[in-house]
Amino acid sequence: MKRLNHIVAGSVAKKIIGALLAALFLSGCSAKLTPIKAVTYVDINRFMGDWYVIASIPTIIEEGAHNAVESYKLDPDGTIATTFTFRQDSFEGQLKTYRPRGFIHDKASNAVWGMQFLWPIKAEYLITYLDEGYTRTIISRTKRDYVWIMARKPAIPDEDYKRLVEEVSLQGYNIDKLKKVPQRWPDTGR
Repeated sequence: MKRLNHIVAGSVAKKIIGALLAALFLSGCSAKLTPIKAVTYVDINRFMGDWYVIASIPTIIEEGAHNAVESYKLDPDGTIATTFTFRQDSFEGQLKTYRPRGFIHDKASNAVWGMQFLWPIKAEYLITYLDEGYTRTIISRTKRDYVWIMARKPAIPDEDYKRLVEEVSLQGYNIDKLKKVPQRWPDTGR
């Protein structure tokens, strides 16, 4: 019986040590990711409004999104009221609406935010590309797990899309995971 207890205890210890080594290895891998640089400055008032999601490496809630739009409104307290809407799985699918809140972490640049879907967690939100006209943007994360290519209109020219995908690739993302978001709008001004 003593020998059996010793074997079981040794087996449990090996599993714990293995788990600790795996955790240490994985944390070491993520620590080696070079930081993604946010843009130097965002005129926050110009950034507000509707942004159509052209492509993304989607989160679990975005899988199958059609007509995805992220809308921002600067509130008097300096936080960003965000409304994210899309149709689930088709253009006629169920309308989904999420209302996370954005918190600007770097007031000098306005390009580093925390996006809070659930209190108290604020997910990293980096504005890493923004054209001069505030018509195209890329939102990234240092973990390189999610990314969003967005535009002020629901479609952009193929050449512009290819340049933005190249920018995502240069940031260290696996662009094979990037998915275009279907956008089709009736003549309603969008």
